[in-house]
Amino acid sequence: MLKKVLIVVTIFIIFVGIISMFSNVLAVTGNEVLNSSQATELVEIKESSRNRLAEYVEKYGSTPYGVAAYVLNILRIYSIPFCFIGIAVGSIFQYVLGIRKLDVRDRGFKLIITFVTILLICQVLPLVFAIVVNGWRG
Repeated sequence: MLKKVLIVVTIFIIFVGIISMFSNVLAVTGNEVLNSSQATELVEIKESSRNRLAEYVEKYGSTPYGVAAYVLNILRIYSIPFCFIGIAVGSIFQYVLGIRKLDVRDRGFKLIITFVTILLICQVLPLVFAIVVNGWRG
């Protein structure tokens, strides 16, 4: 009986929380959006990324090479945390969950090998691109 009461009270609290979450909608005019600090931050981020892209295009001498170098640089930066999370998950599978089950341990080992390989490729690929484009193209 006590479990049923706790379940009903929990569902009621969740229901009230969901309703209160959707009822707090605020109307914002266009001028307030344009004057907000978030909008200026977005514009600054957009301009800085355009400037970096223009620097890459100038450095490599053509738009396709500049865009490829810019994308490879972004890939190089964002692959590090993604791969570290993958390596951590693989380590959990191998060393924590795989203590008693060999198939789980093997899955963890395969995850670790996969994410280390992806990390190495994503870190070396921009260097290889720069060497090939600047070295062989002249």
